Amino acid sequence: MTDAATPVPADPDGPPPVPGGNWAGNVRYRAARRHRPSTVDELRRLVAGADRVRAAGTGHSLNRLGDTAGDLVSVAGLPATVALDPGRGTVTVAAGLRYGDLATRLHAEGYAVANLASLPHISVAGAVATASHGSGRANRNLAAAVAGLELVTADGDLLTVDRADPRFAGLVVNLGALGVVTRVTLDVVPAFDLRQYVRLGLPRDALDAAFDAAYSVSVFTGWRSSRLDQVWLKQRADQPPPPADWLGTTAADVACHPVPGMPTENCTAQLGEPGPWHERLPHFRLGFTPSSGDELQSEWHLPRATAGAALAALDPAAARIAAVLQICELRTVAADGLWLSPNHERDSVAIHFTWIGDAAAVAPVLAEVEERLAPFAPRPHWGKLFARNPAATYPRYDDFRALLREFDPAGKFRTEELDRYFPRD
Repeated sequence: MTDAATPVPADPDGPPPVPGGNWAGNVRYRAARRHRPSTVDELRRLVAGADRVRAAGTGHSLNRLGDTAGDLVSVAGLPATVALDPGRGTVTVAAGLRYGDLATRLHAEGYAVANLASLPHISVAGAVATASHGSGRANRNLAAAVAGLELVTADGDLLTVDRADPRFAGLVVNLGALGVVTRVTLDVVPAFDLRQYVRLGLPRDALDAAFDAAYSVSVFTGWRSSRLDQVWLKQRADQPPPPADWLGTTAADVACHPVPGMPTENCTAQLGEPGPWHERLPHFRLGFTPSSGDELQSEWHLPRATAGAALAALDPAAARIAAVLQICELRTVAADGLWLSPNHERDSVAIHFTWIGDAAAVAPVLAEVEERLAPFAPRPHWGKLFARNPAATYPRYDDFRALLREFDPAGKFRTEELDRYFPRD
């Protein structure tokens, strides 16, 4: 594994060269021009000459954060480099590489990243920019593993930064607002194996104990029962399986999908079958449809200690939630120091809603969920649907606005969505 350009084979089920809209189909990009540069110099010239420009990832954001009326640029055409540095415990990768493609190459060298999101289809830079995450009591979101960034700034300059830069904690989760990221350096750990078990019918009062039971834990509910439907336990392969009566649940004896009725072959292996980290940490397999595909999504991060109270606050709306819901997922994410991370300085519980693909039906329920969660200082996932401005919940909000003024005084990377949350001076 070297710094030389190594093309990644095209995945027939992967993203288009430059997305025309997002993955769920609820957003069509309005860009006047679309570009897929093949070199960093070409990208630098493009950015320097543009009035408005945005970087396109794999289109997995559910809102218009990445939309622009100007130039939309995919970095997936840049050389797909993966440069491992065992001495420093890092890997430097092309920004447009998908996590699933990175993972197979890392694993072949005996290394891993500590955590992965539920789907491996997302690009490294896009996931980092929005603080996308997996789960686990001690696992932070994906952006927390970033040790360095290379990005093209508004004037076309190429900037390299690392943790020694006092602005670094504000540059990592940047919502695409500070430049076009070309390479990302990530912390790595030795490769490891996991087993995945699915348990059924978790009592609500056992939720906190369940969160602490494995390396990564996801809990699913359809809001139609007093019990939580499924618990996905991703535990180290050398650990004993959960006992038959684990927390009052029963063991699934066939493979499951989080969304009822969806094909289970889309999901990673379960039933305790051991396998490498990158084939167990995600819920879905690369090259297969993740989740249901026809959906909308929202997610809010709250202090972990408030999980039970937050669910109780939502209980009066359970029937309305269930009527427009495909599945709700509950996860924990460890605290970090990144300014715009939803997990900034607090261990969190993430409450994720996969809604039906009917925006008109979902909108009033989404608004009610936000209202009911408001007492818990919720921070929404930046790449999903939400209505309230979360500025008040971020202690470093004003510091990030200062970075916007420093890096993009003319608003080259701004969008309507960004202007809602970070008004211009």
